[in-house]
Amino acid sequence: MLQTHAADHAVHHHAHARDEAGHEFLAFTMGEEEYGLDILKVQEIRGYETGAVTRIANTPAFFKGVMNLRGVIVPIVDMRIRFNLGTPSYDEFTIVIVLNLGGKVVGMVVDSVSDVTTLAPQQIRPAPDMGGVFESDYLIGLGTLDERMLILVDIDKLMGSPDIGVLGSLAA
Repeated sequence: MLQTHAADHAVHHHAHARDEAGHEFLAFTMGEEEYGLDILKVQEIRGYETGAVTRIANTPAFFKGVMNLRGVIVPIVDMRIRFNLGTPSYDEFTIVIVLNLGGKVVGMVVDSVSDVTTLAPQQIRPAPDMGGVFESDYLIGLGTLDERMLILVDIDKLMGSPDIGVLGSLAA
């Protein structure tokens, strides 16, 4: 059993030379920019249903409330409000990316989702400290793909950050 596994592993490893191994990112838009996050953190993508989100009093504006997702209570965070990316609209095109971060489930509202993109390590550049929307602590880097540039977000760090604190408040 172990031998077979090792052999399989060797074949698999050989087939995908290390330098081509890419990372898959889900590309999504907020405002004018296109962002990317690790596809492995994504549990599902669904439309935003206003009626399905229960508002909780005395929470920041970007915390839209909670949604019951098949028996799991999921906090919903609107990143567009958190990062002052214009006035968010909620329509049939508004998307919630449901993330599973270390067993904690959280929903993130974005304008739209584009596609899943594989980026090889050489396509990911360190993010300059541009004083942009996200502090550079929350960025993995910039993904370059032909004419596109994806701002790659470290979603665990972002959701765990003190000002958003969704993961912390869920831990209780």
